[in-house]
Amino acid sequence: MFFTFAHGDDRTAMTQKHDPKKSVRSTQHATTDSEAYRFILDGGRLTLDQLDQAYGRSIQIEIGREVWDRIERSAEAVRRIAAGDAPAYGINTGFGSLCRQSISPGQLDKLQNNLIISHAVGVGDPAPLQIVRWMMLLKVVALTHGVSGISRSTLECLIELLSADALPVIPTKGSLGASGDLAPLAHMVLPMIGRGSVDHAGQRLLAEEVMAQLDINPVALGPKEGLALINGTQFMAAYASAIAVRMRRLVRHVDVVATMTLEGLKGSVQPFAERLHQLRPHPGSVDVADNVRRLMHGSEILESHAGCDRVQDPYSLRCVPQVHGASRDALRHAVDVIETEINSVTDNPLIFDDDEVISGGLFHGQPLALVLDYLAIALAELASISERRVYLLLGGVEGLPMLLMKDTGINSGFMLPHYTAAALVSENKGLCTPASVDSIPTSLGQEDHVSMGARAAVKCWSVLENTETVLAIEQVCAAQAMDFREPLSPGVGPRIAKDVLRSEITHADADRLFGEDILKSLALLRSRRMTDAVETELGHLK
Repeated sequence: MFFTFAHGDDRTAMTQKHDPKKSVRSTQHATTDSEAYRFILDGGRLTLDQLDQAYGRSIQIEIGREVWDRIERSAEAVRRIAAGDAPAYGINTGFGSLCRQSISPGQLDKLQNNLIISHAVGVGDPAPLQIVRWMMLLKVVALTHGVSGISRSTLECLIELLSADALPVIPTKGSLGASGDLAPLAHMVLPMIGRGSVDHAGQRLLAEEVMAQLDINPVALGPKEGLALINGTQFMAAYASAIAVRMRRLVRHVDVVATMTLEGLKGSVQPFAERLHQLRPHPGSVDVADNVRRLMHGSEILESHAGCDRVQDPYSLRCVPQVHGASRDALRHAVDVIETEINSVTDNPLIFDDDEVISGGLFHGQPLALVLDYLAIALAELASISERRVYLLLGGVEGLPMLLMKDTGINSGFMLPHYTAAALVSENKGLCTPASVDSIPTSLGQEDHVSMGARAAVKCWSVLENTETVLAIEQVCAAQAMDFREPLSPGVGPRIAKDVLRSEITHADADRLFGEDILKSLALLRSRRMTDAVETELGHLK
């Protein structure tokens, strides 16, 4: 493939072959409505780093001339195949269990239109707008490989909708992750044929009304086009990408929060010694231990109990490198799988040179289903150990007041925030039951093994949000405990993190609406303000 991403209006296509080590380039582009992120598809490899930069922003896409040439050659091949007599799945035959049924040339366009309408059967809450944006982006990227038979006009319609931030309403339930994400992608395509609803400019409206306002014409799908659009893993892949992006941010933040608790509980830094971790050098554990040592540098609280008689801390303090590190290593593996997926072709059948049509299973969601289940477990463990640290903070140990408040009895202190953390950790345990171990045959047995990757994706998203909330509760409790260590100064990292948190949430001398504190703390966590402030002083954490 010949992919590169260029800045601004520099759209010169690259002539060398695709370099898998070369990442895409992208650029911000100011618009009247928002700050959009623009991708120019001319060559290179899409990475989570680029998606991280685009997170939460509208997206604009442009495609280079050589890529368009490849797309159009594939579309011409499909037209030739459709006009011939040889059966080609999804081009001149029915779908799924109807794959042996021939379709007459005069019915081929209706076949594709009916495919979209019949498959748009999703139910449940709509997917977040961020997920929908990335679904559309990833579908465009997959189709630019030029083996799917999509026409230029059809692909341009999808790009125009995305660039206008007119986002299809896509239910989260209904995909088996087998022939990819058929139902969610069908809902994505509905506006392209003038049906369904879209979210645009803060409103949910009929697609045909919004498209008329934006002067975007609905398309008449040609042979193979509907199948090319709804075969694929883009629903799962968008969720997986967004989860991985947020988790990569979170694993650094959770180390900062753990050091705040370590200071609040007068924990030992000895379990983080470099020479200790070289004896069992899992990369994640080594990185976490290094982060903690850097964050705790200069701690007067550590020095104050250097000669104490406490031999060992509880596991939730002592084993932070092992637990946080294992989740990091799971994330590393998941990133490799996800980045392969978002740069791949995942529809079926595919059109090769000399008009050869090959039916395969590139749409099957098993690679993503497994890592999404894995990530859910890895995230849940970060929440689980965090809740245990909150429990320790409330126990009245090492000179801290019971429930982190001096006047308890009339006040409940931080008892109830811990209840919330415990409830979310318990919910995570149920959500971590793997989806990928299930399979229900469908399409009259033609699709006899399915991945359930879409279910894995949606529940992993819930685990992520629960875990972020548990950590938001811990950092509020840890800051409260650190206040009781004054005038001793904590290490550089926890001190800066607490100062940022205290700019939004004050010390609590009596009960108040702690639910509001939790929401403020969660917003701080997701904004990355605390981690950014720490890294400004200490440099990038691992």
